[in-house]
Amino acid sequence: MLSCLRLLLVPVFLVLLAQGADAWALVVLSISSFTDWLDGFLARRWHQITRLGQLLDPAADRLYIFAALIGLAWRDLVPWWIVLVVVGRDVFLLALGIILANFGFGPLPVHQLGKVATFCLFYALPMIMLGQAFPQLEWWSQPVGWAFAIWGAFVYWWAGIIYAIETMRVIRLPRVLEGVSSDTLEG
Repeated sequence: MLSCLRLLLVPVFLVLLAQGADAWALVVLSISSFTDWLDGFLARRWHQITRLGQLLDPAADRLYIFAALIGLAWRDLVPWWIVLVVVGRDVFLLALGIILANFGFGPLPVHQLGKVATFCLFYALPMIMLGQAFPQLEWWSQPVGWAFAIWGAFVYWWAGIIYAIETMRVIRLPRVLEGVSSDTLEG
């Protein structure tokens, strides 16, 4: 339910951001971040981890990152290159997912580095927005936000390369085993 709430709040967030209601957009983003944390905490605590939740949670994460990046770039508050870097990595992962599916595999498990990258971006974008909503805080929120944004984009791609290596390992495994006789496996 919390993931569904987060998904429903994405258009609200984007409209607020597009209208320049940065403080309210920041509130919606903060609520979404809190419910993301709460959702994970409750799922682990009550052992309520579901496949639907495993799909909805990262989808909501991506939508918020895309909405924030596109909304901020549309308003010329962040350069479009950062949008291309982040979206490009997700397009890359989509291609890896298609490759895995073509070989009969589902998505790879989430790597810790990917979680770190998402955290960095989830921290960076509100910090950048904070400076817009409250100009008196811009002197420190912008440098901190951009430090996390650049580091997050770098780690995002680093994790993407790890996913690509893991994809190659996984799709080659069946081919290697097909060429091995059962005598070799038993010995």
